[in-house]
Order: sequence, then structure tokens, then C-alpha cells
Amino acid sequence: MNTRPWIVDDDLWAPIEPLLPPWPERSPGPRPVPDRLCLQGILHVLHNDIAWQLLPLELGFGSGQTCWRRLEQWQQVDVFDQLHRILLAELNAAGQLDWSRACVDGSHIHANRGGSDTGPSPVDCRKTGSKHHLICDGRGTPLKVITTAANVNDVTQTLALVDNIPPVAGRPGQPRRRPEALLGDKGYDSNPNRDELRKRRILPVISRKGAPNIKGLGKLRYVVEQTFALLHQFKRLAVSWERRTELHDAFISLACGLNCWRRLKKHRS
Repeated sequence: MNTRPWIVDDDLWAPIEPLLPPWPERSPGPRPVPDRLCLQGILHVLHNDIAWQLLPLELGFGSGQTCWRRLEQWQQVDVFDQLHRILLAELNAAGQLDWSRACVDGSHIHANRGGSDTGPSPVDCRKTGSKHHLICDGRGTPLKVITTAANVNDVTQTLALVDNIPPVAGRPGQPRRRPEALLGDKGYDSNPNRDELRKRRILPVISRKGAPNIKGLGKLRYVVEQTFALLHQFKRLAVSWERRTELHDAFISLACGLNCWRRLKKHRS
């Protein structure tokens, strides 16, 4: 296991700190562990996929229970979703989002402890699992991830993914939340969904079952597989240990924000 501590540098801390709820000036009990250190502990768990109780105290992040509670508190006030939207807006302002197309796909993960939004996985001997449904822009920037049980068909989440793209500011005019086209494989083949996409002024580019694949579609869609690979480098996302979906989704939103932050940092360098 990689025990290298994750360091929250000033560039990453700057957009996060204003989003965190303040502590009461006269809260009972001992002085709480600083938010920045707790965030480093959360990132350590996200990156290394260790149990909360095994978070090394010598790293100075507080106990695993302390970091877990802070994760829960921050998720309740949408800290990580807000961070994701802020960084998407900065990418958009820098011209680093490709709205000409978006890509959708799904990826199965293990769910070793069961819990909500789990079910028999059709690709893993019917073992309990979950599924990540992802929509990203044409450059592979994650826009939205939805977690469902493993036996939920991709096609059922098409419109939910499109409709849950957050409004992305950063450019003059209204915040944007619609790509010009949506690319999907045969798992997303649905005439009703095509009609709904057209109503939203989105061109459906989705292969039909029983027909040859649309020429060149695979080359355009490879970015969604690349995005899944980058997200699942955070080992906590490749296996769901949280019995409550909202806590797993907190990790997902944080990982999406980190993905955007890395892209923004690369653009600025």
C-alpha cells in the first residue's frame, strides 16, 4: 500500500477553504483538527483505499473517525459539488471545455459491504456491485457521475446524466449546461431518448443495435474510457466500501474536482 501522504497545497486549498462551514467560536470539547489536515486525511483514504480506522495518526490528520465525520458534514452542505462547479467554470473561462460533444458510458465497481444502490453485477458472477454512469465533455472532463446498482441499464440514465450537468459559468451570458451532441454506444440505443435529446437541442450520435457502429464514433468516445481510468486511479472509487451512497458520491465529487484542478493546473503551466 502506498502510504505517501497527500499534501493539499495552497493552489488547491484556495478554492476549497471558502466553501467550508465555519466552526463555532466557542464549541465544546477539545479544539477540532484543522480543516486542511482533515481534508488531507480524506484525500489519503480516497487515494489509497484504506479503512478509516487504519488512517495513520502519525500523519497528523486526526483519527479516521474525525475525517469521516468531516466528510459527512461537508457533503451535507455540498462542498464537493460546489468545488467541482467552480473548477468547471474556471476551465470554461480558459476555453478548456469542449461543448461540441459529450460522451456517456458506465463502469461496474465492487460493493463489498452492500448497502444502498447495490445489486447483482451482470459482469462479475452476480456478485454485489454498483455502477458509475459518467458524462464528460469532448476532452474528457467529468461533468456528472451517477451511482446506481450494478444491474441498472445504461440507457435508463441517459437523460438523468444530461439533465444533471451543473450550470457552468465562466463565459459571458447564461451558464451553459448542454452539449451540442451526445455520443453513446449501443447500450444507449433508445428512440424515446433520442427524441428527448432533440427536444433539448442535443444531437444524439448513438449506435443502433443490430446495425454497424457509426464510423469514427469509437475514436471520439475514447475520452470517456480515459476519464474513467483517471477517476478509478483513486482506489476508493474502484471499490465501494460506503453503505450510504451519499458518502461514496462525496468521494466521486471530490475526485471530479481534483480531475478538473489537474487539468487547470496543466493548462496554466
